[in-house]
Amino acid sequence: MSFGDKHEVLKTVFGFDSFRAGQEPIVDRLLAGTNSLAVMPTGAGKSLTYQVPALVNGGLSLVISPLVALMQDQVAALRLAGVNAASINSSQSREENVRIWRAVAAGEVPILYLAPERLMTERMLGALRSIGLSLIAIDEAHCISQWGASFRPEYDALSHLREAFPSTPIAAVTATADEPTRNDIVAKIFGGQAEVYVAGFDRPNICLHVEPKQRPRDQLLAFLKDHQGQSGIVYTLSRKNTEAYAAFLNENGHNARAYHAGLTPDERSDTQAAFMTEPDLIVCATIAFGMGIDKADVRFVFHADLPGSLDAYYQEIGRAGRDGAPAVAHMVFGAQDINMRHRFIDQEFSDEERRRREHGRLGALVAYCEAPTCRRQTLLSYFGEPSDPCGNCDLCLDTTERLDGTSEACLALAAVQETGNRFGATYIIEFLLGKATDKHQANRHDEQPGFGQGAEQSKPFWQGLLRQMVGGGLLERDVSGFGGLTITLKGQAVLNGKSRFEYRQMAAPTDRTSRQERRADTIAASSNVDSGILQALKAKRTELARDRSVPPYVIFSDKSLIDMADRRPRSPQEFLDVHGVGEKKAEQFSAIFLSVLEAHR
Repeated sequence: MSFGDKHEVLKTVFGFDSFRAGQEPIVDRLLAGTNSLAVMPTGAGKSLTYQVPALVNGGLSLVISPLVALMQDQVAALRLAGVNAASINSSQSREENVRIWRAVAAGEVPILYLAPERLMTERMLGALRSIGLSLIAIDEAHCISQWGASFRPEYDALSHLREAFPSTPIAAVTATADEPTRNDIVAKIFGGQAEVYVAGFDRPNICLHVEPKQRPRDQLLAFLKDHQGQSGIVYTLSRKNTEAYAAFLNENGHNARAYHAGLTPDERSDTQAAFMTEPDLIVCATIAFGMGIDKADVRFVFHADLPGSLDAYYQEIGRAGRDGAPAVAHMVFGAQDINMRHRFIDQEFSDEERRRREHGRLGALVAYCEAPTCRRQTLLSYFGEPSDPCGNCDLCLDTTERLDGTSEACLALAAVQETGNRFGATYIIEFLLGKATDKHQANRHDEQPGFGQGAEQSKPFWQGLLRQMVGGGLLERDVSGFGGLTITLKGQAVLNGKSRFEYRQMAAPTDRTSRQERRADTIAASSNVDSGILQALKAKRTELARDRSVPPYVIFSDKSLIDMADRRPRSPQEFLDVHGVGEKKAEQFSAIFLSVLEAHR
């Protein structure tokens, strides 16, 4: 059974008047039966790109998702919108899963959610082939790639889907995938044949900051002086640190909670509900927190520890400012963080090639941290997106004079060129310092003119300079190969004397008051709606969510509640005009929320 054409489904089921930027082309490709990979930023509405075609096509569509909690939340949201979606998963009893399968076989379920390990069995594949699938969607598709930030071995078997369902269009969606990861996804899932849609990665409303780690707790308190009463996330590396940071913040007058995988499901659920409701709550978390959290007004993300890669960093900062209002991503990092991350990679991965790639990814993150100019340019260039200086990062806002490093950069560029544009930073630094290893001698690079020409500088100097040269676009690191450095056109211009290079010394933490004054017009109030009405609406949403055992955003997103508080509808018909209110949700909730609004008139 079809729910109508794409615009009818969008409005009547999901309550949206129009598609967001980037959604409609993907919907059209899938409706035309074209295999598609869509890479879209967090908060861009990826799930809608396959849910709308699934409902327009009719029949049974399959969605593959890595986490039971994410499946359950999406199913709950679709059911509230009037779609009889379902999930078969390990958290349910066998009787419940059998009941759901009977409904699927009877044609009563238009969208079925499965984890990859449950799907990729002969029995399940055979049963689905007998029914027939109109669409397959793979959520968090980067999990299939060994070069992605979150590889999951059980995703690897999905490479056989195109053979099992040769006539069924397949959609793969993810929020973050650099070019090697995208190529790997297309090769594995689609056999090299798919249209790839990469939306812009830029989140211009997020102001990017990095400073050296000295006393991270004190640095966090100093940062929070600019963010009193705002909601945010503090990411740390360990469960122990989440507890320690939350206790520290509470002792210093902030409203904070810890969140990590070691908590009970009820404790995690309670913290998520509080985060959605309390306007000033700070959650101190591991990366376990964030997936599926649809809170629009997160005003900051603070990294107290270095993330694992730029991919992970991009995903984590993407949880801030999803309402489009100004937000801040602030990170503190130091040499100890870098060394610890390198050790983690060596301990976690036994495959030598995988280790090299992960070290390369970490190097790209460090290059971002030590970028000499605009951070956003460095971040976006990692994902293959060119950009101009953003004016909304600490480096663009900082007027501190930079040092002329043209002559040193030329020495480094010459070293890269003389060794063939294929070796990593360690090899180049040893070349510059004149340390002839067996490998240098075997390659006869110790006989090159530039060998030892950088001996006047220290190893840490060259390490920092090379990272800034990568961050500044003079050198490019081959993340998908062995991490070798190659000279870019920009670097060639410096080497040929047609351009200069300035580098930045990592300074001590700056005075936060003066920094705030410099960007006073950037960090502004996020909404003009009546805060009392908005909090009343959020409280009612939390109550309804608890009654139904679903996350609050499944009832209504923050954006819907803000629009509701702004419009203040007086009738069920006016309630249908609120962002994200479809016919089924209006039927269930209009009277409840209209009464809340009436009480505050």
